[in-house]
Amino acid sequence: MVFEQPSIYPAGIRIDEPITTLTGLMVSAVCFFAFVKLTKIPVHNKVHLFLRYYFLSMGVATAIGGIIGHAFLYALSFGWKLPGWITSMLSIMLVERAAIEYTRPLINRKLGKALKWINLLELATFMTITLSTLNFFFVELHTGYGIIGVVGSINLYIWYKRRTKGSKLFLVAVFFSGISGLIYMNEWGISKWLTHSDISHLLLVGGALFFYLGAKRILTDPVLQEAKNN
Repeated sequence: MVFEQPSIYPAGIRIDEPITTLTGLMVSAVCFFAFVKLTKIPVHNKVHLFLRYYFLSMGVATAIGGIIGHAFLYALSFGWKLPGWITSMLSIMLVERAAIEYTRPLINRKLGKALKWINLLELATFMTITLSTLNFFFVELHTGYGIIGVVGSINLYIWYKRRTKGSKLFLVAVFFSGISGLIYMNEWGISKWLTHSDISHLLLVGGALFFYLGAKRILTDPVLQEAKNN
C-alpha cells in the first residue's frame, strides 16, 4: 500500500517527507563515517581507493536525495534530482570496481581487464538512458545490477574459493540492499510515517554498515597481497 507522508513545518519551514529525509540522511551518516574510518587504514591499493570513494560518493548521493530530492524539491525543479542520481550511479560503479580488483588474483588477467571495460560500458549505458528518459527506474536497475549482479556474484565466488570474512560480510550487505530494493519497488509501506521509502532506507543503513565491516576485513585480506603492486 502506498502512503503519502505529511509535510512538517518546524520554525515555519516546510519539509516534505520528513521521515524519508531523515532515514536518507542516516544512510549518508554511515557512509561518511565509513569513508573517514577507511581513510585511516594504512593500506594503499586500488581496492582501498575504490571503497573509500564509494562510501564518500554514496554519502553525497543520499544526502542530496534526502535534502533536495525529498525535503525541499517543492521549491526546486525536477531536474534537481539528477545530481543525486548521477552521484549514486558513480558510487555503484566504484563498488563494482572494488569487487573486480578484489577478485583479480583469483581470475584470468584477460577476464579482469574485460570486467573493467564492461564496468565502464555499463555505467555509460545506464547513465545515458537515465539522462534521456529522466526515469528513476534505470537508476534502480543499475543499482540492482551492480550490487547483486556484480558485487554479489564476485564476492560469492571469492567466498567459495577462499571463505574470506570480508566477502561473507559483503554478501550480507548485498542481501540487505536486495531486500531494500524489493520493498521500494513493490511500495510495501506500513503507515504514512513509515513508508516503503523509509523502510528501504533503514535497510540500506544496515547494508552500509555491513559493507563497511566487510571493507575493513577486505583491506587486510591476504588475497589482496597477491595484487598489492598491480
